[in-house]
Amino acid sequence: MAERWFEHETVDDGVLRIREPNVDPFLQANLFLVRGRDHDVMVDTGLGIGSLREELAELFERPTIAVATHRHFDHTGGLHEFDEVVVHRDDADSVASARGFASLRIEDYPPEELSGYDPPASLITALPREGYELASYAVTPVTPTRVVEEGDEIDLGDRALTVLHLPGHTPGEIGLWEEATRTLFAGDCVYESGVLLDELPESDIADYVLSMQRLREIPARIVHGGHDDSFGRERLLELIDGYVRTRT
Repeated sequence: MAERWFEHETVDDGVLRIREPNVDPFLQANLFLVRGRDHDVMVDTGLGIGSLREELAELFERPTIAVATHRHFDHTGGLHEFDEVVVHRDDADSVASARGFASLRIEDYPPEELSGYDPPASLITALPREGYELASYAVTPVTPTRVVEEGDEIDLGDRALTVLHLPGHTPGEIGLWEEATRTLFAGDCVYESGVLLDELPESDIADYVLSMQRLREIPARIVHGGHDDSFGRERLLELIDGYVRTRT
């Protein structure tokens, strides 16, 4: 049984990355806490196996807005712990109903999701509490308090995050762009390993190509992806060009 379910570190000025270390990298998402003057923003919330608000209470002393970059369960499992929840319009219904695939058992995954991965038999390496059953895992439905679209802003008081609609992985995939610091929170549109999932039932390769081409025009200094380590603009361009080359 895990003594703690989460670990966190500072990855940039006013940005903390939270991870679930007992989750296999195949399913381990990045959660980013962005500090603001008036309130903070929680970019994605993990699987919901452990309680962010209980275990990391010292990080959530101020009002915090939770933003889901997209509908998938490894990013939305903890949304129910937050009073304010932001989702793109095209993924909002799925979040509100918790509709979609969600499992901690590798045998439940379709082959297209396993492409490029060699995951172990169990997707968690420790139990969050005694007696926890993998088969009992489910995501709590959450009705978003705010539905956003391209160009909307999330105001933290002394900084602002602009919503970029980046469909392809899911219809409502978004990134968050902070122009002042040239920081991009990219969700699952792009991340360091480059093993991007674009053949899921809700995915669209043509949309994905357009989203990646769009990101080429974003002058990002640093990119915080939904998985793996953060990276800079040079690596972003490599990932974009590699993906577009294979899909066009």
